[in-house]
Amino acid sequence: MKYAFPPSNVASVAVLGSDVHFPVHRIYCVGRNYAEHAREMGIEPEREAPFFFEKPADAVVPSGATIRYPLATENFHHEIELVVAIGRDGANVSREAALEHVYGYAVGIDLTRRDLQLAARSSGRPWDAGKAFDESAPISAIRRAGEVGHPSKGSIWLKVNGETRQSAELEQLIWPVPDIIVHLSKLFALKSGDLIYTGTPAGVGPLVRGDRVDGAVSGVGEISLQIAV
Repeated sequence: MKYAFPPSNVASVAVLGSDVHFPVHRIYCVGRNYAEHAREMGIEPEREAPFFFEKPADAVVPSGATIRYPLATENFHHEIELVVAIGRDGANVSREAALEHVYGYAVGIDLTRRDLQLAARSSGRPWDAGKAFDESAPISAIRRAGEVGHPSKGSIWLKVNGETRQSAELEQLIWPVPDIIVHLSKLFALKSGDLIYTGTPAGVGPLVRGDRVDGAVSGVGEISLQIAV
């Protein structure tokens, strides 16, 4: 097959303790999956079916990177999240089989152009400009499920310049990982290489040029990020 120009490199994430990389197929994100975060966004949470949005696969950025302050925003926010890496294809997955599709887990940051997201929300338009931009999905190395198990308890936190901004427990997820997989697999046929950002706790806030960001999920890993001056 001949291409009009060389195809882009495959986006991938390092696998902890290995020289292999996890090739990224799609990035799915769960909206408003912690009650207190929903409230700080002006929404009273209800346990209705979860909703999802996407980011491009090449939005992934490795931990330790320095990223640019994004274009077209004056309100750039951090959102720390547990990330699920899918390692087995499946559609209409049952809850009993959901965790069999998990390759591993990582720590991610759903970077958001909040002003663009809120403008889209208020006008009933898609969130793409607010969520699906370059370098908007920083992620730590993936820990395989065989090593870390399937975390459902433990702390999740984020600091900016050493100051704690977000701090919560995984038990506070409105929809835990098995339920997320069940609902997502009813909408899309899951593929090996999919990443699912599972939602962020309260405390989201702005980032400015020069900020240092650090975060972690207990038992899964840590992530760090520098915003370029």
